[in-house]
Amino acid sequence: MTKRLIRALSLFSATLALWGGIVARGDDAWKPQGKLLTKFAADVRPESPLPEYPRPQMVRGQWTNLNGLWDYAIAPRGAERPESFAGKILVPFCIESALSGVARSVGPENELWYRRTFSVEPLGSNRLLLHFGAVDWQATVWVNGRKVGEHRGGYDPFSFDITDALRAEGPQELVVKAWDPTDKGFQPRGKQVRNPHGIWYTSVTGIWQTVWVEKVPAAAISGLTITPDVDNQCVRVTVAAAGKGAEQGQVELTALAAGAEVGVARGKPDQPIELKIPQPRLWSPDDPFLYDLKVRLISGETADEVASYFGMRKIEVHKDEAGLNRLFLNGRALFHIGPLDQGFWPDGLYTAPTDEALKFDVEITRKMGFNMARKHVKVEPARWYYWCDKLGLMVWQDMPSGNNGGDEGRANFRREWKAVIDALRNYPSIVMWVPFNEGWGQHNTEEITQWTKQYDPTRLVNNASGWTDAGVGDVHDIHAYPGPAMPKLEENRAVVLGEFGGLGLVVRGHLWQEDKNWGYRSFADAAELENAYEGLMLLLHPLIGKGLAAAVYTQTTDVEIEVNGLLTYDRAVMKIPPQRLAEMHAVLHQPPPKLKTLLPNAQEGKHTWRYTTAEPGKSWTQPDFDDKGWAEGVGGFGTAGTPGAIVGTEWKTERIWLRREFEFDSRPLGRLYVTIHHDEDAEVYLNGQRIADVKGFTTDYAAVPTRDAQKLLRKGRNVLAVCCRQTKGGQYIDAGLAEVAAEKK
Repeated sequence: MTKRLIRALSLFSATLALWGGIVARGDDAWKPQGKLLTKFAADVRPESPLPEYPRPQMVRGQWTNLNGLWDYAIAPRGAERPESFAGKILVPFCIESALSGVARSVGPENELWYRRTFSVEPLGSNRLLLHFGAVDWQATVWVNGRKVGEHRGGYDPFSFDITDALRAEGPQELVVKAWDPTDKGFQPRGKQVRNPHGIWYTSVTGIWQTVWVEKVPAAAISGLTITPDVDNQCVRVTVAAAGKGAEQGQVELTALAAGAEVGVARGKPDQPIELKIPQPRLWSPDDPFLYDLKVRLISGETADEVASYFGMRKIEVHKDEAGLNRLFLNGRALFHIGPLDQGFWPDGLYTAPTDEALKFDVEITRKMGFNMARKHVKVEPARWYYWCDKLGLMVWQDMPSGNNGGDEGRANFRREWKAVIDALRNYPSIVMWVPFNEGWGQHNTEEITQWTKQYDPTRLVNNASGWTDAGVGDVHDIHAYPGPAMPKLEENRAVVLGEFGGLGLVVRGHLWQEDKNWGYRSFADAAELENAYEGLMLLLHPLIGKGLAAAVYTQTTDVEIEVNGLLTYDRAVMKIPPQRLAEMHAVLHQPPPKLKTLLPNAQEGKHTWRYTTAEPGKSWTQPDFDDKGWAEGVGGFGTAGTPGAIVGTEWKTERIWLRREFEFDSRPLGRLYVTIHHDEDAEVYLNGQRIADVKGFTTDYAAVPTRDAQKLLRKGRNVLAVCCRQTKGGQYIDAGLAEVAAEKK
């Protein structure tokens, strides 16, 4: 963006009353009500929380932020407006949050009432618009006792023209009533529940994004649809207009690059206008270049003007040189690697304490070497996407899930899914829409996927992330914990890993609850966590060579009792240094390693082990252990029907111990890998030393990296020893050894 637009945004953000004497109220009777706060909470000012202009792609100069301390009351649903209010609440933080100053739940049987006043000078022929970034879930709004509108939808912005409800002079009263049934209703709600537990989090009720008013001409710009066309070196802009005489107006568009004008076009409102961008500089994570866009609507003797921006980029699925479907950005294959991003905060819940906090999450994600984030069943305020655009973070955008049963639930879903796309479609960072997650509220998948693709053909559509693929859309997405894994290759769709990992680490002093925490896999310290994470990345790398097009690690931060974040919930502790993560992720964009077999597994050839299903004693892993009393069998060991198993010897007990002797005539030059298929937990020993400890199960052979294990190999006789434990379902164990040749320096 140009310095001029950035400077303008900063000026707009810093001004609470930029025109006409609108007065915001302040009050010192506020303090956070929670124990776990981010460092950003100290920067929250009750007189001006989140003062930035909230809509970066449609910026006006004459506006006033109405965030601050409002009166609030909780009343039974259906009751009349309260005669008195209970106290003060800091808007835009939801009432359940620490930063609201209240930290109370509301529940579906009650409604939350808000009240505040403001002042405004006479408008003349202009109009005054009241904007809400988001209110969860149903909002009814009155100005001076006159109902000005109602809105349903917890994740999309809405506005009302309140001009006709204003008094000629004196304070103007604004009252908002909010109702949210959370998980008792038929509406999108994401991970909010009334009884938080596990992967389900605290509910959010009422206003949770910025509220503001702005003065506009009688004929005004009401919306923008910005569609880049890289192939034709242009951007198409449709300017929606509203008000008296708007349809007769003239639109002027000016595109600028680093302050220099690069294109001008004119046209009519509500019609696509093509703006040529010669030799466009394309947006990508490595070069997140943004063009500034100046939009004017001229109607008679008046004009409305907004500042915006756009990025030129193209996302599609194509085959690479090997015939594998990949995600292509601007004509080049790019592996997408990023975290699952929940967007929750310990002090603000759905709402980040400050704009700097929003920026921090995006910035640290990029510093960790990720090039994308999957925004998980939540929609963020517009400024989060602005930072993704500016800092170069691609986004897979989920639709918040909910109870979509019956006509009511499905109608709510479709209405809000369209509203979410309308609100977010101009952000170049968003490259994929994800309407469903893991079957939560999933319905009419083929129809909704087709509609989404037709409504926005500039992006990919992931019909369902994890487990419930309907065979449509641009990708086949699976989840595997800890993984990694990949679906079978397809002719027309790319295959992606929508969730994996979930490695947990408890960091005392930075927990939502000290006595109740969990991760998909937990580790004792940061060193163990880093080793395990590196192991996942090393397992992931060969899958990319086989055709995996993207992977999403769970997750960016801890959230409430989940401790599987790369950061603690309060964003205070990086569990693995960002630079170390960036190094691991950089390797994923290099050609995958080619393994050379040193000791074949059952997939590579027939081989014989000695085995026992009785406890063998402590020294069973040692090379000199006497195993002549053990049985002899052909690998692998398990039961028929176990996915990916090549059963040479049936094994049906709870545990099995294996030993295999082999000769080796030289020491390997590169890193040693255990090539293993395990169902479930297994330990692998080489000449008495443990070289791998794997948990859970796989459905195919995987290469598990070892540290310095090549030094354990001896010239002559060696012993590989394996034990495996089975609990339920299929069972299988087999292993071999391979190496990756050392890189030449």
